[in-house]
Amino acid sequence: MSTLRTTPRILPTHVGVVMDGNRRWARRAGLPSASEGHRRGADHVEDLLGWCEARAVDHLTIYVLSADNIRKRSSDEVGFLFELIGEVLPGIVDRSNRWALHVSGDTSLLPPRVAEALARAERSTDGRDAHVTLAIAYDGRADIVAGVRAAILAGALDPATGLDPGAITDHLPGGPVKEIDLVIRTSGEQRLSGFVPWQAAHAEVHVSPKLWPDFDETDLDLALAQYAARASAAGAA
Repeated sequence: MSTLRTTPRILPTHVGVVMDGNRRWARRAGLPSASEGHRRGADHVEDLLGWCEARAVDHLTIYVLSADNIRKRSSDEVGFLFELIGEVLPGIVDRSNRWALHVSGDTSLLPPRVAEALARAERSTDGRDAHVTLAIAYDGRADIVAGVRAAILAGALDPATGLDPGAITDHLPGGPVKEIDLVIRTSGEQRLSGFVPWQAAHAEVHVSPKLWPDFDETDLDLALAQYAARASAAGAA
């Protein structure tokens, strides 16, 4: 059990997680298919929610599945991912009794039953104190375009008089706090893969060498401690 959580420090308000490495984890474990890694990775989201609750981190955005991966991966693998997204993830959030679910991405790329399962979970968890956004069928550039379009349609943005970044931010999908303070990427990859480029424009980035299913609360505490150290140094500068 980690002891870092009891150390006074600066906490990020909003954490983004790129949960990468499920397929590699399955291969290293000698499992017959990538699906086993994806299932373990999906189940692991429940652990993450619990760890963040214990550390008073109330806003999460989790990169689940990109629109690009839907187009490029095999139909069998994508079909299994759709099943996890429709059956496992909404249940995890609902059982928490704390997290309100939000979805960011092009849900028209999902089977209708999966999109509806996510919509039901959004409705049933509405009004809860903490917020988790699942980036599903997600494309970062399309996300920005959607935010601009929503701001214009709401009358909060007039392209003729200039673009207000704050209005765009306010109309992006997700929970009430849009700006991300800390992005954690697992599996050692040194890239963000199009993950929330607008919301994470000023975020600290922590790369963990662990594959997502092996990422544990000690690794989370390391990322939070790194964030605190950088934030303290920036404040003192």
